[in-house]
Amino acid sequence: MSLARDFVGYAGQPPDVTWPNGGRLALVLVLNIEEGAEPSIPDGDPATDLALTDGIPGEVAPGMRDLVAESLFEYGARAGVWRIWREAEARGLALTLSCCGRALERNAPIAAAIRAQPRHEVQAHGHGFRRHWTLSEAEQEAEIARAVASLEATTGRRPLGWQSRYSPTVATRTILRRHGFLYDADFYAEDLPCWTRVDGAPHLMMPHSFVLNDNRLATAKLGTADDFLAQLAAAFRVLRAEARRQPRMMVVSLHARISGQPARFDALRRFLDLVADAPEVWQATRLDAARHWMEQVPPP
Repeated sequence: MSLARDFVGYAGQPPDVTWPNGGRLALVLVLNIEEGAEPSIPDGDPATDLALTDGIPGEVAPGMRDLVAESLFEYGARAGVWRIWREAEARGLALTLSCCGRALERNAPIAAAIRAQPRHEVQAHGHGFRRHWTLSEAEQEAEIARAVASLEATTGRRPLGWQSRYSPTVATRTILRRHGFLYDADFYAEDLPCWTRVDGAPHLMMPHSFVLNDNRLATAKLGTADDFLAQLAAAFRVLRAEARRQPRMMVVSLHARISGQPARFDALRRFLDLVADAPEVWQATRLDAARHWMEQVPPP
């Protein structure tokens, strides 16, 4: 199997789509809920996962539980997610909740809050917080099916969008098509949605970002939350100006254990203040944006 590479895309001339309510810039806020789904020794894994925590790699010997890293994940589930949730509710924001199934199985209160608030989208992010590029096609299929069943059981909603942990495989989109997904967000090559073909059928790819992503803080690619705010604000200025002549989309990716920390949360709050008064911004879930694109830009 292979995926053909495309270096042309829209060639600088994307479809001239107006987002709902006269919007020219769609703003998608993704909150990743992974805590409790990460690999850990109590769950039978060989090591504690330190991904996007403030833990110290190598401080604890291989094969031993890193209780600091475990606790940093737990902070996201116990405190950080609620700080971001309350802010979204106060502002009436619609979030794309990129959820690992096992994370919500272990956090009944947040699952109940999601069930009670239909404004937010539930996007599948795996059952466990697993690297799909390490899995066979059969293992991927089982993991994706398990994620769908789990999230449907905990939230009452069948996820229609998917995002892998970092990289998919060449088989991932084929599996997603088999399981009825409308889109995947394993796509970084455009600022806008884009159609591709999977096994001869049209399939929508929705953009994601590693630049406008608070993982830059946890990996020390950005030093402070003010640096992250500056990066978000710069992107907003550029995309807002470009949106006057061509539609644009801005995707901001957040993690409860990162942006849910008070010192980092303040930057998120100030960014939301910045975009709140921009009339050309349509704030929406990724699924809402995908459905609108499908209506306005049929597959070629």
